[in-house]
Amino acid sequence: MAASFTDDVSLERQLLKHVRDNVHGNIFLEPIFLKLRDLKQLGLSHMVYPGAVHSRFEHSLGVYWLAGKAVETIKKYQGSELDIEHSDVQTVKLAGLLHDVGHGPFSHMFERGFLPAVLKGSEWSHEDMSVKMIDYIVDQHHIDIDSESIKKVKEMITASCEHDTQKGMNGKRFLYDIVANGRNGIDVDKFDYIVRDSRACGLGCNFQSERLMETMRVMDDEICYRAKDYLTIHKLFATRADLHRTVYTHAKVKAIELMVIDALIKADPCLAISSSIQEPSDFWKLDDSVLKTIESSPLQELNEAKELILRIRRRELYQFCNEFSVPKAILEHFKNITAQDIVCSQKNGGTTLREDDIVVSNVKIDLTRGRKNPLERISFFQDYESSEKFSIKDDRISHLLPAFYQDVIVRVYSKKPELVEAVSEAFENFQLKTYGQKAQVHATPEKKKRRR
Repeated sequence: MAASFTDDVSLERQLLKHVRDNVHGNIFLEPIFLKLRDLKQLGLSHMVYPGAVHSRFEHSLGVYWLAGKAVETIKKYQGSELDIEHSDVQTVKLAGLLHDVGHGPFSHMFERGFLPAVLKGSEWSHEDMSVKMIDYIVDQHHIDIDSESIKKVKEMITASCEHDTQKGMNGKRFLYDIVANGRNGIDVDKFDYIVRDSRACGLGCNFQSERLMETMRVMDDEICYRAKDYLTIHKLFATRADLHRTVYTHAKVKAIELMVIDALIKADPCLAISSSIQEPSDFWKLDDSVLKTIESSPLQELNEAKELILRIRRRELYQFCNEFSVPKAILEHFKNITAQDIVCSQKNGGTTLREDDIVVSNVKIDLTRGRKNPLERISFFQDYESSEKFSIKDDRISHLLPAFYQDVIVRVYSKKPELVEAVSEAFENFQLKTYGQKAQVHATPEKKKRRR
């Protein structure tokens, strides 16, 4: 199978595949093979939100389509001024299509939960793996794309990584802002997953990317936005934060994730799951079906991992005890709370807890720039006649918008239902000892404490 960046539009049209997408409608796709159908976009969220079963493949098609629309819009209004060529359009679209090909099983849980636990100090990222996978796909399927275009595609995919935002981008820097924007976080990746994930989970979403895409403008090699659209941009970041709170880090979703992480850790010595990240030829075989592999295996070495998966199937989950938001005053110097911190806060004479009885989840949610206002990093313009770009400071935005942009939530889980009361009391003692008061909003329900 071959695909080339040809300028023969009629030939290209003959090669396009017609796909019907449930978010964007008709999508026309270059015939480049991807194996993303067996990776769920939302990891384990479908166990709480049954409709959230869409794949990375669907999301990648959406990003591909929006990336094309974005670069075509810029070309329509500023093509000659910016010297946008047909190959530029194709490169941006291909980056959109391939941007998530390096994802492992269960969305971000694999790289942020499992790998750091089994490979201490691991800095592996799905963006870096995507770069390796692109070379593998091109070689395996004999795709006819010149090396310079492939190099640009890789740079566009890693542009969101802080260490890569300025590397290798000597010309047309604005093209690198479209798929994965490391400058300010506004990109078509977010445009797609925010709408797609909200719809799949049955949540409302009133963010509309069309408004931003139709009115954006390139100034000084940077994509800029009309000043009067700043509320739409803020809505983009606020909706993303809301999805993190209500879906991606939902307390029960996290309980299931923590159990899957423990299962994968126990299975890793036998299945060598973590070693698959070394070679693309091994990595592409790894997807969400690894749980079925463990569950159906007759190997005794996998019994502990299998039992955890069976507990998930039976809905015998790690029990959520309680949570609190870290006080604003200490956020800057906050260090993750551990199971040891909770164990050390037990009262004498009660049930004796061990670290392995407890799981602590430290969840960080922000608008995209930590504790900073994301609008300050975005360049705006007044109108199409103006040549000046500017940022919008805190004191110039609506007073109805939040003045604080980050939340850190500490959640504690008991691995055994009979220990919920003891874990909850130790968690409360920790808060009193650390903050001089209980930071949690409400007490752990008595019926949960009495559950056996």
